Amino acid sequence: MRGAGPMMLWLREILTPWLLLIGLCLLIFWQSSGPLPHQTPSLTGLDKLAHAAVYALLAFLAARAFATLPFPDQAPVLPWAAALFAALYGLSDEIHQSFVPGRSADAWDWIADISGAIAGALIYRRRVARRPADKPLSSVDNCRRIL
Repeated sequence: MRGAGPMMLWLREILTPWLLLIGLCLLIFWQSSGPLPHQTPSLTGLDKLAHAAVYALLAFLAARAFATLPFPDQAPVLPWAAALFAALYGLSDEIHQSFVPGRSADAWDWIADISGAIAGALIYRRRVARRPADKPLSSVDNCRRIL
């Protein structure tokens, strides 16, 4: 956005990543709060693939949001902090499901969540590695540079 004011830049660079992360966390919680969807004939392991995909996205969005925090030298640990966040959120989701009638906690689901979280962290890390050298990793640095 050329010519965007500081407020629009703040909204785009800092607030949006957090809103996307919170939105996905709420969606996962909401989906886990109800009974299992009706099972239709499916491929074996498709639910584990869905878990991995959702938690890969969660880790990626967490890394984007964490990048807005004003911590120096955060780049090396940022993807792994995001993967840890996603893995722990997956664990809390499995525990939550154990209290929902008709659902249960499944260790294999959590393993799929962890696998997806690691994949999401690696995708984020690769994306950052391809970033041009003149573009800062942190949105906070980007906002400071423009403001």
